[in-house]
Amino acid sequence: MLLTSNQIAEMLEMLPEEERDFACEVLYKLVLAWDPDYTKLTISEEKRIEKARQRAAAGQYFKAGEIDWNSLDSMDLN
Repeated sequence: MLLTSNQIAEMLEMLPEEERDFACEVLYKLVLAWDPDYTKLTISEEKRIEKARQRAAAGQYFKAGEIDWNSLDSMDLN
């Protein structure tokens, strides 16, 4: 059974506080064992970075003056 991080977070919220603290500590130790420096990317992060690299190589990028830094949410970045 493969769970998403959202599903895991929802399940953690259902636990009583003491058990939630224990579960979070276990998850923390698992993450440290997987990546002691927190430097590894998730699969989705790797895909997004690769897509961005491909776009940049194809000349598909925004120049600094084209970005409305006050309204980033309204920009179409796709």
